[in-house]
Amino acid sequence: MIILGIDTAIRRTGYGVVRMEDGSISVLDCGVIKNAPSLKHSECLRRIYGGIGELIETFRPDAASIEMAFVGKNVRTTMILSMARGAAIASAANAGVPVYEYSPKTAKRSAVGIGAASKEQVASVLAALCRLEVSGIPDDSTDALALAVCHGNVAARPELAAFLTQPI
Repeated sequence: MIILGIDTAIRRTGYGVVRMEDGSISVLDCGVIKNAPSLKHSECLRRIYGGIGELIETFRPDAASIEMAFVGKNVRTTMILSMARGAAIASAANAGVPVYEYSPKTAKRSAVGIGAASKEQVASVLAALCRLEVSGIPDDSTDALALAVCHGNVAARPELAAFLTQPI
């Protein structure tokens, strides 16, 4: 099973593509869709939509995994984050890839065993599991990798079927 994890932000959307087979995890790609501060939000959204589309075309994931929407103290920031999230979801939906959502704590707990793990801890554990250099995992893609691994762990195990959410 190939899963695309997406950690959205308007300026730096992290992604991680993993293959999970027979209990093993391999990272196929991870990185960041970067948008300069000078770009208008509409251009950033176009680039997020297109970047996710390119990843889907390249890796043909069976599913995508994204963080649940949340309400922050700053309404403007929450709205901008929601727009970025919408661009990523729309891109996956356009390609026919089902999108599942998980809370950040659930994703981290499933991927590395600690729901409150830092980005550095997530990167270290995933690097060890996948035999990668931790320096090769960009900070903004660590949560995306955790989201991908989380979905793979839940979807691949029949005993966890009750935890598998419906695609959004």
